[in-house]
Amino acid sequence: MTFDTGDTAWVLTAAAVVLFMTPGLALFYAGMVRAKHALAMLMQNVFAMGLITVLWVLVGCSLAFGTDVGGAGLLGGLDLVGLRGLVDAPVPGFEALTIPPLLFVGYQMMFAVITPALITGATADRLRFGAYAAFVGAWSLVVYAPVAHWVFSPSGWLYRLGALDFAGGTVVHVNAGAAALALVLVVGRRRGVAGEAMPAHSLPLTLLGTGILWFGWFGFNAGSALGANAVAAVALVNTQVAAAAGMLGWLALERARTGSATTLGAASGAVAGLVAITPAAAFVGPLAAIAIGAAAGGLCLLGVRLKHRFRYDDALDVVGVHLVGGVVGSLLLGVFAQRTSLGVGADGLLFGGGVALLGRQLVAVAATFAYAFGMSLILAKAVDAVVGLRVPADDELAGLDVSLHGERAYHDTDASTGRAAPVASMAVPSKE
Repeated sequence: MTFDTGDTAWVLTAAAVVLFMTPGLALFYAGMVRAKHALAMLMQNVFAMGLITVLWVLVGCSLAFGTDVGGAGLLGGLDLVGLRGLVDAPVPGFEALTIPPLLFVGYQMMFAVITPALITGATADRLRFGAYAAFVGAWSLVVYAPVAHWVFSPSGWLYRLGALDFAGGTVVHVNAGAAALALVLVVGRRRGVAGEAMPAHSLPLTLLGTGILWFGWFGFNAGSALGANAVAAVALVNTQVAAAAGMLGWLALERARTGSATTLGAASGAVAGLVAITPAAAFVGPLAAIAIGAAAGGLCLLGVRLKHRFRYDDALDVVGVHLVGGVVGSLLLGVFAQRTSLGVGADGLLFGGGVALLGRQLVAVAATFAYAFGMSLILAKAVDAVVGLRVPADDELAGLDVSLHGERAYHDTDASTGRAAPVASMAVPSKE
């Protein structure tokens, strides 16, 4: 086999950049929790880089991209267990790739890593570490891998149906958002959430995480072209444009509703725009990317408010941003998609395609949500029954950093509140 060196170099870079998104996500989330839970949040995200990588190599990749079982388009077989044969044989359905097969599955591995990590923001401050490990490990095989097969594998049923998802609007964002909703319904609300202020302890960390995520999303979306080509260029420009529009859309609505445009709103709006453009990145033009990003910014802000109305405790707005953003982007793709001279995509509602593509997108969103929510609910209840999902009340009060990991992110933190402890004096102590 011979491969294009330029394409190979680009996807190698994109894979590394996508992996960098997971520590970026860890910082994004850690800054939003109280100080006494910061290390626990970082740990959950970084741990996913280890656990999911090993599971992906052992069996996850095969379930997602192996030869389809029974021709139903539901699940890959076990022919790629341990990445068997991928040094000198193509991935089934991807024989025309201009990059090495191992690089393709390595790039997809980074998607498999960050998707369950997204869920962690919803259950912040109250999840046992062992229960988290059991849940996301099982979830990556039982939920993520099958949905990836449906959408990304040429033999998957949604792929054959003609539903479009360039880089993971359904596979990553609707999938993780639905799982987050199921998990918070089982684990319950944080103690004191109704009457106690729980401010973000470090918005600068959250903004740093936002910047890393924004940077990494170029690898996420433009890298999904699987080559250094014009399709990647379209995806890159649309990614930047939608993120910017998402930020502006969120802030405009936030300012109109509350009188303030906040830094957390800017960060959340940018991520909402990035989420929404993910399925459409190479299938729409830049003006459509602005519309998609701006719509996601406003609608995700409204989506975040739903947790107050329905009283589920999505601590860091995974449902409001990732589930709502993934749905918005996937459906608006059916409106704004335009088949280009590059031969990519299909025509949506506004470009002569009628409602056919929009209908297929609706099927993809509904199927992904129903499967991810249902299976995640079953997994969450099973883990809760076996090991218990939630930490004891005393551990939650003390903070997960100390109670679960025996460490502190900051040694001048009041353990009872998670806030910086008062400094008695700034005087330099005497050496006597």
